[in-house]
This record gives sequence, structure tokens and C-alpha cells, in this order.
Amino acid sequence: MHQPIGSTFDSFLEEEDIAPEARAHAIKRVLAWQIEEAMRAEGLSKSAMARRMKTSRAQLDRLLDPGNDKVQLDTLQRAAAAVGRRLTIELS
Repeated sequence: MHQPIGSTFDSFLEEEDIAPEARAHAIKRVLAWQIEEAMRAEGLSKSAMARRMKTSRAQLDRLLDPGNDKVQLDTLQRAAAAVGRRLTIELS
């Protein structure tokens, strides 16, 4: 078994002072992916999802854009409710 050489990825992010941004970006990507998977499971198009959320298709596109991390909690809650889910946030 080989021993790893160097630092861990987490320590690299800390050393580069980009850990908070990297975590926020990763969380947003996962949320966008989960919403898209739930939409796919329900057979929902983007237009139908936007109607369920009572929002525009453009707003939904921004929500599903993994590069856009400026999404409000109420938008995430509406998206979760539209696919029969509940948004859960916790501090650890």
C-alpha cells in the first residue's frame, strides 16, 4: 500500500484560501443536480417545473446553472416543493 505524498485536497484549498468558495460552489452544483434528477424522475420539463414554482423559465435556468451560486433560499424551497421534496439545511 502506497502512502500519499503531500497534503490533502482540503488542506490545499485552505492553503490557497479558497475553501469557503469551493465548498459553496460544490453545494450549489449538488443542489442543481438533485433538482434536475428529481425533475427527470417526475418527467418534468423546464417549462412545467417553472410553472409549478410560479416563476419564469429564465429563473429556473439560473437555479439549475451550477456556476451561478447566487440563489436565494426561498427559490430552493419552491424548487424542492415543486418536486415533492423538502429543503433541509444544517450547520455542522
